[in-house]
Amino acid sequence: MDVMMIGIAGGTGSGKTTLTRQLAERFGSSVAVVTSDNYYRKHDDLTYEERCALNYDHPDAFDTALMIRHLSALRAGKGIQCPVYDFTTHNRSEKTVRISPAPVVILEGILIFTDPELCRLLDLRVFVDTDADVRILRRISRDVTQRGRSLDSIITQYLTTVKPMHEQFVEPSKRMAHLIVPEGGENTRALQVLIHAIEAHLARVEAEKES
Repeated sequence: MDVMMIGIAGGTGSGKTTLTRQLAERFGSSVAVVTSDNYYRKHDDLTYEERCALNYDHPDAFDTALMIRHLSALRAGKGIQCPVYDFTTHNRSEKTVRISPAPVVILEGILIFTDPELCRLLDLRVFVDTDADVRILRRISRDVTQRGRSLDSIITQYLTTVKPMHEQFVEPSKRMAHLIVPEGGENTRALQVLIHAIEAHLARVEAEKES
C-alpha cells in the first residue's frame, strides 16, 4: 500500500490538533489520524497522586516503540487497535480504538520529532510554531473545560515540566521539520500547501490503481 505519513508536531496549545482536524475533515476516510497522547505509558502500579506527579512532557513518558509498530502496520496496510488515554485519571484506559489503514496517515503530538526512528517513518514533518503566551492560554482553556483540571494544577504543571521540557525537547525538535507553520490551523496558506501535497499523493494512488 502506498502510504504518505505526515507528522504534525509543536508545543502544547500550538494549534497542531486544529490543523490535523482540518485535514481529516477535508479528506475523510482517505486520512487516518494517530494521536501520540494515546501512547502515554500505562501506570496501573501507581496511585492517582503518584501519576499526577509524573513528567508527561519528557520523551520517556511515551511508549514510542508501540507507536512505531502501529505506524509500521498502517504503512503495510494493516489496521491497528490504538490505545486510549484518559486525561482525567492520568492513565491509559482499558479501551482501544480501531484505526483502519488509509492512503494518508497523520501522526500528531508534541514530541514526535525527538525520536530518530519515528522521524524516519514520516514522509513529511510539519512543526506548528506559536507564541508561548498564546499556547499557555489555550492550554488553560482546554484543560479546565475538557480535562477537568484546576487552574492551580495547570499552572504548577506548566512551570515545573511543560515549559522546561518544551525548551529542552520540543523547541529543538523543530530542526527536524520539513515545514514550519506559524499559528497552526489559522495559517490558511500553509493549510493549502498541505492540502495540495495530500491531493497529489491521492492522485498518484488512484493512477496506480488504474494502471
